[in-house]
Amino acid sequence: MESGQQVSPERERRIVRFIPYLLIVGLLLVVAVREPIISAIGAVVTALLFGLHLYEERRARRAWETYVAGISMQVEETGQDALTNMPIGILLYDEETLVTWFNDPMRDIFDDVAMGQTLNELDPLFIEMVATNEDQATLEIGDAVYRVFSNHENRTFYLFDMTEEAQVEQQLVDNQTVIGVIYLDNYDEMTQGIEDQLRSELNSRVTQLLNHWAAEHGTYIKRTASDRYFIVTTEENLRILERSKFTILDIVREETSQRGVQLTLSIGIGCGSDPIPSLGQMAQSSLDLALGRGGDQVVIKRDGKVRFYGGKTNPTEKRTRVRARVIANSLRDLMQESSRVLIMGHKNPDMDALGSAIGILKLAEMNDKEAHIVLPPEEIGRGIRRMMDEIAEVPQLETRFVNAFQADQLIDDQTLLVVVDTHKPSLVVVPTLLDRFEHMVVIDHHRRGEDFIEDAVLVYLEPYASSTSELVTELIEYQPTNQKLSMLEATALLAGIIVDTKGFALRTGSRTFDAASYLRSQGADTVLVQEFLSQDLETYVEQSHILERSEVYTKGMAIATAEPGVIHDQVLIAQAADQLLSLQGIRAAFVIAELQDGRTAISARSLGEVNVQLIMETLGGGGHLTNAATQMSESVITVADALRKAIDRYLEDETKGEESE
Repeated sequence: MESGQQVSPERERRIVRFIPYLLIVGLLLVVAVREPIISAIGAVVTALLFGLHLYEERRARRAWETYVAGISMQVEETGQDALTNMPIGILLYDEETLVTWFNDPMRDIFDDVAMGQTLNELDPLFIEMVATNEDQATLEIGDAVYRVFSNHENRTFYLFDMTEEAQVEQQLVDNQTVIGVIYLDNYDEMTQGIEDQLRSELNSRVTQLLNHWAAEHGTYIKRTASDRYFIVTTEENLRILERSKFTILDIVREETSQRGVQLTLSIGIGCGSDPIPSLGQMAQSSLDLALGRGGDQVVIKRDGKVRFYGGKTNPTEKRTRVRARVIANSLRDLMQESSRVLIMGHKNPDMDALGSAIGILKLAEMNDKEAHIVLPPEEIGRGIRRMMDEIAEVPQLETRFVNAFQADQLIDDQTLLVVVDTHKPSLVVVPTLLDRFEHMVVIDHHRRGEDFIEDAVLVYLEPYASSTSELVTELIEYQPTNQKLSMLEATALLAGIIVDTKGFALRTGSRTFDAASYLRSQGADTVLVQEFLSQDLETYVEQSHILERSEVYTKGMAIATAEPGVIHDQVLIAQAADQLLSLQGIRAAFVIAELQDGRTAISARSLGEVNVQLIMETLGGGGHLTNAATQMSESVITVADALRKAIDRYLEDETKGEESE
């Protein structure tokens, strides 16, 4: 044997078996020298034994080969049977994504499957998995659910029936607990002064309506107070309620209005995979959000996401002077405990933001506290330019305005921040400063959105007020001091009220006129307000160019789309929307134009029949029922298409609501 040459295991075994015979042959050769006869007999016997050994070995090998062949055939037949009849769909395809083979279960899954058929014709999911090199996916066919596994190397798909598992999983989801709180928004206000019998009848009717609604939808309901109910239901029932758009809101409103007292509901719901205590907290926070947005609506929180239903009616004034006095006292205490006060409004401030900021500045002065308004020069647009020019004539007021850098130098651990006319951290004039403050106050009149300034020590959010300037004016009235507002301070606050009410035409209550009367008594100049609001010829012409591109999209919805690539001011866009709304037959007006920062803005206006807030919220914005807006990163044309789709959805929901009634 050559050096390095290896001997196979089978050959080694044969050599080992032959060694005894070799030894016997050697022994017989030795014996043959003295006993040749005995050696010859031994040789014959050895030869016979050796032949018998070889025969038995061949016979055993043939038997083993026959057994292995039988097993192989059985395995092959079993494999073929498995491929053909096992309850797993198997499909093979070629490099051109054409079906080359499939088994019987695959034919049961797809009735129209055929050789040479493309995967895309069978189901787009297959071609998508091939294109993305995806290993597994879920396929739904009718009521059946399949888990699809792909072997890209062998070009094979395997389909496992997961219908039962999916049904069990869906059943678990459907039976998840949902907790809700129902609140009668204006129960105390509406039932004051009415007879006990009428109040009792009203309570009984509302409870009857809610009990019937709950029983119809498999929901447990329990009255916990005269104006509050607790409900428990399931995810499956909640989906049904969502499809119905919570018609119970309309039912209660209409039934109670027939008795001369219009009650509205707010419902907060917590659902999802969170523990029961967390669901309860979510339900309460959802209710707070619904009330902060004006009531008469449903807010659902699930896994960090929020959905809104209702909110189609204009909120009625229900705040009390007691609350205004309590807020005024609390704000005074916070100011007195602080080292100084900084005030911020929203980006691209308008008359209301600037007027209310000046009002808070005066309120701090009444409490002998140093205060400053944060307003970077680049944020001074044409909407407040005339007011800022007037302020420049009053040095003691002008020096109270600081930019972002100066404001940053003024902040310490005891500095109080007052945010006015917005509650969204992303909209304040300098968002980066928010993290520097330990004490913050929010004063706003907009409906509360999901995005909210957290950890504020005092929140005065009143969507029933006409403007933030109105709220601030009331706070000033309750300050225990004899200091009077200057003419310019009073005029700035009055300008904020007039702008947001469109000259006292929209969202005005008795408190609005009370605030205006107080400001007038403090020396507010209405002529100066008109000068602040007047337009120059250039602005008028620019606004006219936008309005000449107007169209009535559908059902009195007017859309004016400015020329793409032309930059417009945010205030001018809002003024154009106001002007468009004043035309005959217009239910709602929308103006779309590009801003300096490259974003596209929409200003939306209505007279109350159309809730433009709901339309703007679908596009990422918000506001009031009659006054809302949003900003988007897409082009003017793309935004206009998105707006039309949002209007279509709103009108579709409106039609469904009328049909359900």
